[in-house]
Amino acid sequence: MTTCGEYLVKQLQAWGVDSVFGIPGVHTVELYRGLPHSTIRHITPRHEQGAGFMADGYARVTGKPGVCFIITGPGMTNILTAMAQAYADSIPMLVISSVNERERLGLGKGYLHELPNQRALVAGVSAFSHTLMSVEELPGVLARAFAVFEGERPRPVHIELPLDIITADAGHMAVAAKPSIQRPAAPRGLIREAAAMLANAKRPLLLLGGGCVTAQAEARALASALDAPTALTINAKGLLPADHPLLLGSNQSLLPVRLLALEADVILAIGTELGETDYDVVFDGNFKLGGELIRIDIDAQQLQRNFTPTLAIQGDARQAMQQLLQELPARQDDPRSPGVQRTAAVQTQLAEDFSGWVHYRQLFATLLEALPEARFVGDSTQTVYSGNHLVELDGARRWFNSSTGYGTLGYGLPAAIGAKLAEPSRPVICLIGDGGLQFTLAELASAVEARVGVIVLLWNNAGYGEIKRYMEKRDITPLGVDIYTPDFLALARGFGCAAERARDHAHLDELLRQAPDDRPLLIEIAEAPPFHP
Repeated sequence: MTTCGEYLVKQLQAWGVDSVFGIPGVHTVELYRGLPHSTIRHITPRHEQGAGFMADGYARVTGKPGVCFIITGPGMTNILTAMAQAYADSIPMLVISSVNERERLGLGKGYLHELPNQRALVAGVSAFSHTLMSVEELPGVLARAFAVFEGERPRPVHIELPLDIITADAGHMAVAAKPSIQRPAAPRGLIREAAAMLANAKRPLLLLGGGCVTAQAEARALASALDAPTALTINAKGLLPADHPLLLGSNQSLLPVRLLALEADVILAIGTELGETDYDVVFDGNFKLGGELIRIDIDAQQLQRNFTPTLAIQGDARQAMQQLLQELPARQDDPRSPGVQRTAAVQTQLAEDFSGWVHYRQLFATLLEALPEARFVGDSTQTVYSGNHLVELDGARRWFNSSTGYGTLGYGLPAAIGAKLAEPSRPVICLIGDGGLQFTLAELASAVEARVGVIVLLWNNAGYGEIKRYMEKRDITPLGVDIYTPDFLALARGFGCAAERARDHAHLDELLRQAPDDRPLLIEIAEAPPFHP
């Protein structure tokens, strides 16, 4: 007999799933029956939240859904935070859980791991949640999930299998072919209207978000065709290379870029929420748009949130860019063009604003000198906040962190593990603080077990430094922020990692170049000279 659990594994493998993140439990062991006979790799985190964050990091690198096997009850409550971060950042994640037998659902009799309603629990952090009531439903529900991942705004999907369904006979079912899913194309008439508005613009501005990560070549061509200064959200970093003459970076919260946005006569925003954590990290409500706004997004509802557009176009970002490029007049690159000059003026002003950030510039210069192809996966910590403004990379999907959207702590380490598993050949640097690392410190064991050579750059300020400064600015006596700081080097070595404290930038460079390939390296740097004056 082939059980439903075994059939599920075959179906996932046939549809391109190569990794599953999960912790086996008595309610999920039957999901594991088919894994040893498949090509799917299983990674065991030390907490279901870690499983979700690993799946998130994997998905951001590959573009494929990160898949998790989660137990009933506490497994579901544990993974909710990771699902919420993925939901906020539009990351594809497939969470497959068990649930009590069909005849026991919702009775409240105190069965093992029982919750009144798991689907209600995850409703706010998933595109949809489905309880499988028969084996025959499974291919169709998986097809719906992949339609979310590949055909619309990607977000987590939850499918729960009752215990009696997991073990039910599925021998009569053939593995279904993966459906062919096309993202919606923007209406040609609206694209032509947008192109006419942009062709007549004197001071255009281009705003690109994470929805554009698959359109790197198109983004660069569009910026040049429009001669438009271009700002990128955190998840869009790398769409324009570091030396692009039209790149404004991710500095929409700073005055020089805000003034440019006010002066622009036509603004084109593609694949971006225009949300607070990318456009107003100073939380003063002063990012404003002065001209006509054209928005392109795959999510029709998002087109009307935050800023009401003059012209709203629903469609896939990459296809829409390609269509626009066909409609726009050709333009030769000119280092003296108005757009380049406007960008250069803003960059000069930004350089003055960042003049006191020399220590952060030197830190990232050291990192990129030693590992120029590195991917940076971050938590909510000072190195991430500064890098969001300062760091530019020559490729998308190389910089992401949890300071955007949901803004959780503890994301950096497990997400970096998932990113390294997704592309083992590329160095991965986890940017994390001492407070955030203590949320998911145990995932160092997962990385050692999986032989993942991720570099953990630990910014140690002995507490929740950013929150402490926030309290002090508001004349609130700091409380709960000066937390006990353990010996991270001893802890990391106890987990089986390499661990060192960098003395200075030269020593940091040496450690980076000698990082092992088969286990994590934790490098501690203190928020003190030479890394911070």
